[in-house]
Amino acid sequence: MMIGGVAALLLQMLHPAAVAGVWDHSNFRHDMQGRLRRTAQFISGTTYGDTDQALRLIDRVRTIHDRVRGVLPDGTPYSANDPALLTWIHVAEVSSFLKAYVRYRDPLLPHSEQDRYFAEVSEIAVLLGAEAVPRTRQEVSEYLRTSRADLRFDRRTRQVADALLKQPASSLALAPFQRLVLDAGVDLLPDWAAEMHGLRIAPLRRPAIRASAIGVGSVLRWALT
Repeated sequence: MMIGGVAALLLQMLHPAAVAGVWDHSNFRHDMQGRLRRTAQFISGTTYGDTDQALRLIDRVRTIHDRVRGVLPDGTPYSANDPALLTWIHVAEVSSFLKAYVRYRDPLLPHSEQDRYFAEVSEIAVLLGAEAVPRTRQEVSEYLRTSRADLRFDRRTRQVADALLKQPASSLALAPFQRLVLDAGVDLLPDWAAEMHGLRIAPLRRPAIRASAIGVGSVLRWALT
């Protein structure tokens, strides 16, 4: 979830309206950790919580979104309640989560189960206000392909990405783990998205990053059990 979350954020911020909402309405420069924690709470609550908890979290996000609106640098108005933007945020998120799960937990996860995941989590996006939400692997792949024309990388994107990728670790002991999660998140990005960000993981480093992430994941699962 953490590795997929890093990739999801980097993918999401390539949309001009998504990065504008963060730029205009959040304190990401000073509280990136807090923002990540709140996002994690929403994901965990809507994934593992009961229906009442999930609906409360969704209502809270919708209330916050009511205040997130503004104008892009080119004069185009934006709103966090825009159904098309909500669909982009959702697809970038869940496609990254699934990609991380398949890479690091279950490479043999059947396509039917992957489709089931997309179909189930689409209900959250719909309750948030998204429309025409992809519900299968094929639909998600096609959606990402056609959405690329709407994406941009500019000064704002770079600063938000730097705030994510260059944030200081909460302790020296956690610094290597945080660096691994961030590198693995970058490695998880589609090639075209990494190219837009100007991020590159050297081919010789990729096997080491993936092996380390698998090892750390195994230790965490053992510890939590």
